[in-house]
Amino acid sequence: MNPNSANRDKRAERFSALNRRRFLQGLGACIALPAMESLLPRGFLSTAAGATGASTMPSAAGAAAVTATGAPLRTAVIYFPNGAIPANWWPTGTGKDFTLNKTMEPLEGLKDKFQILGGLEDVAANPGPDGGGDHARANSTFLSGVRIKKTSGKDYYSGVSFDQVIAKNVGHVTPYPSLEISCDTIRNAGSCDTGYSCIYEHNLAWSSPTTPMTPEVNPRLLFERLFGAGSPKDRLQNLAARQKQQRSVLDFVAEDTQSLEKQLSGNDNQKLDQFLTNVREIEQRIERVEKSYAKHTAGDAPTPAAAIPPSFTEYVRLNFDMLLLAFLTDNTRVATFLMSGDGNNRDYAEIGIPEGHHFCTHHRNQPELIAKTCVIDHWYVQQVAYFLNKMDQTKDIDGNSLLHNSMIIYGSGHADGNRHTHTNLPILLAGAGGGTLTPGRYVQNKSAPMTNLYLSLMDKMGASGVTRFGDSTGRLADI
Repeated sequence: MNPNSANRDKRAERFSALNRRRFLQGLGACIALPAMESLLPRGFLSTAAGATGASTMPSAAGAAAVTATGAPLRTAVIYFPNGAIPANWWPTGTGKDFTLNKTMEPLEGLKDKFQILGGLEDVAANPGPDGGGDHARANSTFLSGVRIKKTSGKDYYSGVSFDQVIAKNVGHVTPYPSLEISCDTIRNAGSCDTGYSCIYEHNLAWSSPTTPMTPEVNPRLLFERLFGAGSPKDRLQNLAARQKQQRSVLDFVAEDTQSLEKQLSGNDNQKLDQFLTNVREIEQRIERVEKSYAKHTAGDAPTPAAAIPPSFTEYVRLNFDMLLLAFLTDNTRVATFLMSGDGNNRDYAEIGIPEGHHFCTHHRNQPELIAKTCVIDHWYVQQVAYFLNKMDQTKDIDGNSLLHNSMIIYGSGHADGNRHTHTNLPILLAGAGGGTLTPGRYVQNKSAPMTNLYLSLMDKMGASGVTRFGDSTGRLADI
């Protein structure tokens, strides 16, 4: 294809996508709205699907991350650190006749909404001649399948990540080509894992071998990115003005909201009201954290730096809620969420585990430490269940759920954290991909690179023409 023609097609597709979007705008605020049936041209969904040739695999005709109905198709990768105790992770049975194990019990109510994929591996994370550093390698090769350079300096070198390949191909149709989130607030410099630069453990997504996509760790700044207006500097200035006046971001779009309500049907007005209620509820949660921080610290610390909840559970769920709204409003169709960097030794005192996570995973077969690790593994699955349940309960423009119209990977670059293994990784794939996936199964694959799965998902997201990715050996057919 002629590059100039391809660029023109992308510009036209971006213009068409953004032209269909509605925003509530005001001084210092710009809130993207979920799609409203009242505002779409008659027959838009079927026309959109037909225009892209979308059927069971949208990318077959070059569609940019849409389902067979023309609704947005979304992909997210949710990473948890240090692997999981295999004996409590893997289900019993096979195919559709499987029983979840103890770690996965929080997902029981969603059993027909996801599939567990056995046999996937990340051999790029193996020691090889480089020796120690499994956590740095697990974290930074998980989405690329490319072996990283062992260095503690600025000459770090990784591989382009799966999400960024998709973002490059389909990110032009959304305000943000991709969204990177993390709850790992520690940002060390130098060496973090046996001669590997800390940057490998702090970043999951890479747009080039030398360009990590630094994730946002601050809920306030993520909120302002989604619902504020202008440059990062402008957004901070607008935030300061709102805080001085003790006003909500919704106050600044009230006039636009009232005007829009007159154009909407009764059902869409209810949808708008629920959406704005959710935005305000998230804003209030952030405000409570900020006020508590200011109350218990001397002086006036910069508010954005004080928006991280002391409860890790609340921190993770706050970010999950904003990720859901980012998908619902089509701010992005591609996201990564590094819940915590691999090797992290965070304690979990709030759930009764005062020891560090990394310490517990190196249990040396001590029953007490294995049991504590299982509690932490279970906690992580509880948080993912929280997110997936909300995705499943939220209706998309085509009447299906957001979860139905998504492909959500939950996994780790470590299998057994005690032995630092990277084969038979704990991987879950949630969602139906708009009807192109077959959830509700436990699939025991023969050994295959994680990158085979990525190639298959790239196809479905419209990132066509990729014949090989990282250490891939083909596409993972049975998903």
